Amino acid sequence: VQFVESGGGLVQPGGSLRLSCAASGFTFSRYSMSWYRQAPGKERELVATITSAGRSTNYADSVKGRFTISRDNAKNTLYLQMNSLKPEDTAVYYCTVLPNWGWGQGTQVTVSS
Repeated sequence: VQFVESGGGLVQPGGSLRLSCAASGFTFSRYSMSWYRQAPGKERELVATITSAGRSTNYADSVKGRFTISRDNAKNTLYLQMNSLKPEDTAVYYCTVLPNWGWGQGTQVTVSS
């Protein structure tokens, strides 16, 4: 099983980024997928989850209305569209099925002026 996150970077407050996660080693279309993030000095937290067919999503209260999780099962890829970014969104972002499936290298998102 492998997760490869990309798309992070430095963005000003109010800006947008789109993260991608390429998954391999399992039947992607059969599993719900989630994005997590870990800020410096803090525990890793769940950001958003999407069901296997993409029909249902859930978000942490802190990102609701600003972030959108989506997936392309034909490409085995998970996405996170992040709008209206705030400095408190600064973190390393990871994708996975469940925490015990392991983690990729993550992608750094820094929101700063």
